[in-house]
Amino acid sequence: MASIKQKPKNSMQEHSVEKSSNGSTSTRAIMRLPDFRNLGICLRTLVIVNLVTLFAAILQSHGFVDTLKQMAELSVFTQPVLLLSFLLLFAASPRLVKLPYYWGVAGVIAISIATTTVIYLFGSYVFPADEMPGLARNWLLSGITAAIVLYYFNLRHRALTPAIAEARLQALQARIRPHFLFNSINAVLSLIRSQPARAETALEDMADLFRVLMADNRDLVPLAKEIALCRQYLALEKLRLDERLNIVWEIDSMPPDALIPPLVLQPLLENAVYHGIEPMPEGGTIKVNIYTSRKEVHVVLSNPYTTQGGHQSGNKMALTNIRERLALHFDAEASLSSKSVSKNNAKVYEVHIIIPYHPHSGE
Repeated sequence: MASIKQKPKNSMQEHSVEKSSNGSTSTRAIMRLPDFRNLGICLRTLVIVNLVTLFAAILQSHGFVDTLKQMAELSVFTQPVLLLSFLLLFAASPRLVKLPYYWGVAGVIAISIATTTVIYLFGSYVFPADEMPGLARNWLLSGITAAIVLYYFNLRHRALTPAIAEARLQALQARIRPHFLFNSINAVLSLIRSQPARAETALEDMADLFRVLMADNRDLVPLAKEIALCRQYLALEKLRLDERLNIVWEIDSMPPDALIPPLVLQPLLENAVYHGIEPMPEGGTIKVNIYTSRKEVHVVLSNPYTTQGGHQSGNKMALTNIRERLALHFDAEASLSSKSVSKNNAKVYEVHIIIPYHPHSGE
């Protein structure tokens, strides 16, 4: 039987532990560069750069019409710089994110200034010299704009992983309800004499499940690993719910190497059992459908839904936490939606997650 390992050390790429004067420890987020291959990151950068351009146009103009003229003139220069910077950052992003944060910041600013120089030299051959602003001035504007963009994403990263968000994650990891733990233990005790092999397997599943829940779950994991964890969890629930709990897995089209945040499906399955199966005396079926479409991974989880008593009015902590972590890892490229629908004259609660398909490199 596998033994429970101690909690691994925090990844230095994401977090560090600080020790205060009173001996207590606290976790703070380590700054990191945005992934410039992410569509949401690019869209946010586009908006910020154009806002900075508009602000610069306002400072140089006198009146609304003059502002529009200045904005147009600045855009003729800034948009090619922005486009070329996107292309270079897209190519360099995998290496930049591996650098220490401030070296990465220097790299992004250097790329911004380099593209500014290239566009300026090209523009000097197209436009008269007296119509071109000074190169030093363009360097300054480009560097300031890049610094503003990076500072915004730094703040956003901190906003998505502050102490309260960490507390939510820890609460989510520790929130396997006491009744599940006690009922699972009782179910195992009832099997020790009659079915010792099954009892041993159940204890191994519990050990693996709680090892993951107590781990420092911040890095993306392969989808197959998350599915394996969910199967272990459902096997434990099956011990006590028996025929009341039915699971349908539609995962033949699932990409097992797709990277997802850990503990995404397990809390949803726990909610499905708690709110959909337990309140119904006859039980029900939980369906998990995972497939790919247009380089996106779709996860659709559905369970019975009833408004007559039971636990259906539970809070949305799991959904909120999952949305925050999807936004942290994938920005606008990921989404989570939930709704109650009618299928075959029965009410069903459905959760639909969409994430970009990033295969596991195996490193």
